[in-house]
Amino acid sequence: MSQDDRYREAGVDIEKADQFIKNIGKMVKSTHSKQVLGGLGGFSGLFSLAGLAGDDPVLVSSTDGVGTKLKIAFMTDKHDTIGIDMVAMVVNDIVVTGAQPLFLLDYLATGRLELGVAEAVLAGVVQGCRQAGCALLGGETAEMPGMYPDGEYDLAGFAVGLVDRPQIIDGSGVTPGAVVVGLASSGLHSNGFSLVRKIVFEELGLAVTDTAEGLEHSVGHTLLTPTRIYVKPVLAVRDNFDLLAAAHITGGGLLENLPRVLPAGCRAVIDEGSWPVPPVFAWLQNAGGLSQREMTRTFNWGLGMALVVPAEQAAEVIALLQEKGEQAFVVGRIEPRQDGQPLVEVRG
Repeated sequence: MSQDDRYREAGVDIEKADQFIKNIGKMVKSTHSKQVLGGLGGFSGLFSLAGLAGDDPVLVSSTDGVGTKLKIAFMTDKHDTIGIDMVAMVVNDIVVTGAQPLFLLDYLATGRLELGVAEAVLAGVVQGCRQAGCALLGGETAEMPGMYPDGEYDLAGFAVGLVDRPQIIDGSGVTPGAVVVGLASSGLHSNGFSLVRKIVFEELGLAVTDTAEGLEHSVGHTLLTPTRIYVKPVLAVRDNFDLLAAAHITGGGLLENLPRVLPAGCRAVIDEGSWPVPPVFAWLQNAGGLSQREMTRTFNWGLGMALVVPAEQAAEVIALLQEKGEQAFVVGRIEPRQDGQPLVEVRG
């Protein structure tokens, strides 16, 4: 064995990594605009702000991963949508500030690089970036023998967005009388999967190929439904109406995420039953014996994004969101908060 083969013998194949970069080049470039300077393979990515920055530009950053939803991808051997989830988790956190995501960098770590799997993952990342209107500026693919079991990997992303300071959405303009508009989720999105896996695979003993009463598709297909990316519809509301606050509904549900954008003296009252809840939630609740409070604290319960807008604009906001392909509903209102009252109350 030559000295050139020793690193490969140890589990790191540089030639395979180089081939991966070549294979994904066309996909990655499909996310680029004239703001992206240079190509793939550099030490860093360059992004021009020319023509984008306002009088008082502010950069907004976020990083996130997919969590144990990855385990479902491993179990199904389906890897082409998990990248959408990663992008969604990052850019949805950025757009709630009123910022347009500019670019994203991905981090894919594995014990042994499998080209087909890695390319499928990146295809999802690219699709997510295109949905969000941001460039995949670069990334890191780390082959680390002994760190991950064969067939498994971790995936995370980091993105930067831009907003002009006067357009920052921070909830400071929220007052009693405003309404909460909820945007429908596609399902579980990317939160609560440690509990989901315990119920579905440990307690029920189901396989990903199994079907279950109340679910339209197989268990694996249902659980892997990708997270919705709300960037373009939220920015459309920002540009056309008075968007007072926005909350990405992830882990903690409405009960813990909506309070993050409410000013002192305000609380949200949510009307349960004012929006359709995907069947997967009722199925999990019944199968796991979960209380309603645990469901609404752990999962998005059918709403992936909540917007606070003036009541008189709500109908037009919903019409615009529907034009953008979203299901949207008035799901609650902002009321004055007295000492001791919860920040979010679900009634129904």
